[in-house]
Amino acid sequence: MVGVATGVGALAVTAVLALGVTAVGAASVRSARAAGAADAAALAAADAVIGAVSGDPCGRAAEVARAVGASVVSCDLDGFVATVQVAVGGGAFAAVARARAGPPP
Repeated sequence: MVGVATGVGALAVTAVLALGVTAVGAASVRSARAAGAADAAALAAADAVIGAVSGDPCGRAAEVARAVGASVVSCDLDGFVATVQVAVGGGAFAAVARARAGPPP
């Protein structure tokens, strides 16, 4: 009976560790997606600011973010520099990233 209890305990610990590793992996992937979406959205906004593409800079950022499954949290313009913050996912498991794009200082 002791062997069975030890085996069940070992399986339970292994299952909990596997779930933890899966959660960390998912968070890492979501974070990378958010960073990529923020970069692309900031570049799109900066392109619109300098006139390389037409349209509202923050609207362009929102379009690009939406295309990769993210949503724009904030979009700030300072001259030719665009700073965009995006979120991927929702609730407690949302990943947020911020990116800045524009001409060199």
